[in-house]
Amino acid sequence: MAKKKDHTPPILRFIRWWFPKAEKLAPGFAAKYFRKIFFTPLRYKIPEKERPLAESAEKFSLSLDGKHIQGYKWGAGTPVFLLHGWAGRATQFRKFIPALNAAGYQVIAIDGPAHGRSEGEKTNILEFEAIIRQVYERFKPVAAIAHSFGGVALMYACSKDVPINKLITIASPSIGDEVINTYLRAINGSKPTGEAFKNYLVKTYGKTFDEFSSLYLVTQIKHSLKL
Repeated sequence: MAKKKDHTPPILRFIRWWFPKAEKLAPGFAAKYFRKIFFTPLRYKIPEKERPLAESAEKFSLSLDGKHIQGYKWGAGTPVFLLHGWAGRATQFRKFIPALNAAGYQVIAIDGPAHGRSEGEKTNILEFEAIIRQVYERFKPVAAIAHSFGGVALMYACSKDVPINKLITIASPSIGDEVINTYLRAINGSKPTGEAFKNYLVKTYGKTFDEFSSLYLVTQIKHSLKL
């Protein structure tokens, strides 16, 4: 049987080899580097199967702190917003979009900050919330469908009074520690680095990481929300 091809980006393979050594030799530097990569999504080349969908979209542009944010529209009718996950892009919803159009919905989607064809190198949930708010103010979507981090970002936006009333989330993280542990496993990092990161968040944002999890955020949404 042929060996399955490893699609892991070379930079990530290098980090997995290098990071445990950095933790031992310079834990402070390792903790700082972990913060950098945590907020820096990998960009993947758009596959050929998504290109026709990207080309058929009506494009629009948003701006965040002077950075271009790429938007897409497909079809006509009642607007529905789609939001990808971390290291994703709008056209990953290629199976959803034709079905929603056929059902009479106009699909609105974006490449989030530092994702896809949008500008930026690093980003965070606060920037996603700002862009979600712009999308709502411009298109007034009646519902949203989001994957992974996109679902958490939408819940955060709703907790900040963006009045989207129907929200479908797919595999959105519900436990903060598990998100951090997933990153640590990806780079062969250790628990002390994770604890240092959580302390940094409290000092910088005045919130624990669990306060950015969907399990917590859903309790903070004040308007009527249909999940």
